[in-house]
Amino acid sequence: MKRIFVSVVLLGVMSSCVSSKVYNDLQSRYDALKGEKEALLDENQTLDSDNNNLENQLESLQKSYDELLAERNQLRQDYDATKSNLENLKASYEALEENSSASIRANTEKNKELLEQLESKERALAEERSRLDALKKQLEGRSQRVDELEALIASKDQAMRKLKDAISSALLDFEGKGLTVEQRDGKVYVSMENKLLFQSGSWAVNDNGRRAVQQLGSVLAKNPDINVLIEGHTDNVPYRGNGPLQDNWDLSTKRATSIVRILLGNAQIDPASLTAAGKGQFVPVAPNSTTEGKAKNRRIEVVLTPKLDEITKLLNED
Repeated sequence: MKRIFVSVVLLGVMSSCVSSKVYNDLQSRYDALKGEKEALLDENQTLDSDNNNLENQLESLQKSYDELLAERNQLRQDYDATKSNLENLKASYEALEENSSASIRANTEKNKELLEQLESKERALAEERSRLDALKKQLEGRSQRVDELEALIASKDQAMRKLKDAISSALLDFEGKGLTVEQRDGKVYVSMENKLLFQSGSWAVNDNGRRAVQQLGSVLAKNPDINVLIEGHTDNVPYRGNGPLQDNWDLSTKRATSIVRILLGNAQIDPASLTAAGKGQFVPVAPNSTTEGKAKNRRIEVVLTPKLDEITKLLNED
């Protein structure tokens, strides 16, 4: 297959410089889009890792707080016991004032030592109280940050649920016609089989498919905080058509860009939020050994992801 592919490429270069340039442009765009996808996956993993680290830090601070609180209580008990002992000594001192001056001097020195011990205990208690207050403030700050992060993530999930419901409602007429809408892993996936969109070997969207894509676009236009990835997929049957396309990579990419162009017909959709990618036959959802499985694999998947700028900003705060 590799030799055939090289031969076809050489023949294409010799026969038409324009075809070679188109192919190279498409290949470059595919490589860029693939890298962008991997970067987004890495970013998502980083965000999950940062969230776990914050939760671990919160647990550690809570443990430190509890230990310091127990230590402070023990110091307070020691302080009370020492204070009670001092009062007893003072009473004994008064009773012994009538004794010899030598005994009085001895008791006075002992009382001074006890007073110094008491003052030392009071200073230690004050220092621990100050340290405990500082740790408490730090714990409260981190707890608030975790709460804000959890609330923001919950808000994103709720927004994606509403988006999924809105898309399902907008595309209700196409249920049972090769279109499904589902939410998983914080994203919304809109899958449209090729029988709804294209003729075999073609990347021109038919009238019924165009209407479905336009109705999807009307929902996306109302949700600007969403990144939209349009993926083209094929079955494992090699592309046999004529023209500028050479294989299923080209066909899947061309079909994805056809969907992008329909969405861009809606002026309220930001082109910067759209990404087109061709996956060829390499991400099947069903076995290619059956006609039904091949039909499911020939599809367009629109992957809707919430923008994570707010979460990233919160994680980067000192």
